[in-house]
Amino acid sequence: MEPKFFPLLDIGGVPLLAAKGHFATRNSHINYFIDVTAQKYSLKGCRAVAQELANRLQNRFQVDSILCMDGTSAVGACLARKLTQHGGRSLSEGDDMYIIKGELDGKGNLIFRDNARFMLEGKRVLILMCSLTTGTTALQGRQSVEYYGGKVVGVASIYAAIHELEGLPVISIFDTNVLKDYASHSPSECPMCKAGQPIDAVVNTFGFSKI
Repeated sequence: MEPKFFPLLDIGGVPLLAAKGHFATRNSHINYFIDVTAQKYSLKGCRAVAQELANRLQNRFQVDSILCMDGTSAVGACLARKLTQHGGRSLSEGDDMYIIKGELDGKGNLIFRDNARFMLEGKRVLILMCSLTTGTTALQGRQSVEYYGGKVVGVASIYAAIHELEGLPVISIFDTNVLKDYASHSPSECPMCKAGQPIDAVVNTFGFSKI
């Protein structure tokens, strides 16, 4: 059965759509799937997300590079413009900023080519995500940034189920306050699986595939 989405909230022109059910991600089983397709792939959506995140990032920390994960490159470009523009009240105002995206090697490690290393070495890096549930993907990004000599200063996301990730501040537009019963479980401990509830869809950064 295809997930049925319903609107939850709209903040600054950024709508949040969710579907309730039993969903399997690479790292966990969740009871809600957050759909951020329009926010990632439409210019209007990307601009609205960037504005809201920029508002929350004001005077938090300086950023030299944005590591775009979960397909957030367009959002990252809009956010970099907001953070560097004059009059934006950002610590990065007037600076240049790199928008970067790594690639996965055969072992699943996030790597960067030699010509891109200068965008990480000695740089203050913000990790940008669509949604943050367990934080496993963001931590993979942090490990890679640190391997190449950079320092992660924080994680920004459209939706986040956590507020802090191993000492890193998590800045998001939406959090679990809009989904009070949101839950994430390891596949082996999933209560929906134990109750015999079938999985509705497999989900990842590209969307969902119904079972």
